[in-house]
Amino acid sequence: MGTPSRARGIVRGIQRITASSLGPYQSAVIRIGFSATYLLFLLRELPHRQEMYGPDAPWRWDMAEQLISNNQAFTTLMWTDSTVWFEIVYALALIAAALLLVGWHTRAMSVLFMAGVLSLQNRSIFMGDGGDNVLHLMAIYLVLTRCGQVWSLDARRAARRARAALTADEGAVEGSDTDVSSDVDEGVRSPRADVVGPLLWVAYGAVLVWATGTDNLGGTVWLPVLFWILWTGHGVWWAVNRYAPHSEPRTLLDVIANLAHNATLVVIMAEVCLIYSTAGWYKIQGSRWQDGTALYFPLQLHYFTPWPALSDLLASSGVMVMVLTYATVIVQVAFPFTLFNRRVKNVLLVVMIGEHVGIALLLGLPFFSMAMIAADAVFLPTVFLVWLGGRAALGRELLSRGRGKVPRPRDGAEDREAPEHSGSGGHTLVG
Repeated sequence: MGTPSRARGIVRGIQRITASSLGPYQSAVIRIGFSATYLLFLLRELPHRQEMYGPDAPWRWDMAEQLISNNQAFTTLMWTDSTVWFEIVYALALIAAALLLVGWHTRAMSVLFMAGVLSLQNRSIFMGDGGDNVLHLMAIYLVLTRCGQVWSLDARRAARRARAALTADEGAVEGSDTDVSSDVDEGVRSPRADVVGPLLWVAYGAVLVWATGTDNLGGTVWLPVLFWILWTGHGVWWAVNRYAPHSEPRTLLDVIANLAHNATLVVIMAEVCLIYSTAGWYKIQGSRWQDGTALYFPLQLHYFTPWPALSDLLASSGVMVMVLTYATVIVQVAFPFTLFNRRVKNVLLVVMIGEHVGIALLLGLPFFSMAMIAADAVFLPTVFLVWLGGRAALGRELLSRGRGKVPRPRDGAEDREAPEHSGSGGHTLVG
């Protein structure tokens, strides 16, 4: 009796991971969190960009060239030492972070975002505070996720097209005016609606062909292969989505995309657990963490005390220092073991997020904290994220009403996932 039941459970599990992209709200929060982190970082360092990553950097261009020739890292800033080229790359990284934040042509922007992150960080590897390592990895992972299903311009565009298609179908059934129905249908299927996507695809292809031909994609094998798979795959996606939206190849592409998304989400979760577990176990081996005084020392460093009075107040209490020191180790070591208990996991999530907020305030590491909070978001409960999205939507409506704008009736379609088989291809590189 147990075998058929177990088999049905396995079948249901396989169907779930192939038929849908899991964690749409979690992946959206990761997208928003990391793009916002990098955008704010680039804006803060805008006056100092030349000294950090450009021609005036202490890590000179020839030094970076020598290092990259050994580690085979990818960076577009090593294509030329031109100041103009550096400004273009920095501007593109800013634009990609901003557009990924709002979810505009999410797949294309995630690729450009990854290229921008890798280009700047690999140019000057000593610039960063620890959060850059997390951002480096997550920028790569994001290109494999369907992180624009909700809370994005792509999802809004897909929802509008779905409503327009539904209106057109209802009009045809009711025998409404033919011209109106054809206009709606034209708005849904007109090639002009997807003109930006194909242009981005062509531009990416031209750059990719040139970079491959000139051997400017770094010395690794996986990155050029990833670029070509993304570019070719999304060209095929657009063609199938355009000319055979309800065919078996379209279903197969959805299955592949769902598997890639779900597998990457598991990798992100494992990465976060690995970060905390290794950090916790290394702390256990340190004598200062064992005697409960480790937190005291960074509070005495001028570089890590943006609020000296607050740092001195905390450091003056030996009991508080000891409690926070031990609590940090306990939470980091215990977190991976609490994932199977939802209540305990949620409590530790709140504690860890509070810990990172404290690090941002007390130690002056806001972008490290933002990156870690964004990574922690992969474990946030869906119910909480849906509630948070509803509060944000309500606040937006109240703000619009306060400005004298009458909000249009909402049917909740824009807060749900984008239709999996819509003809828009809104989440793809060319859609």
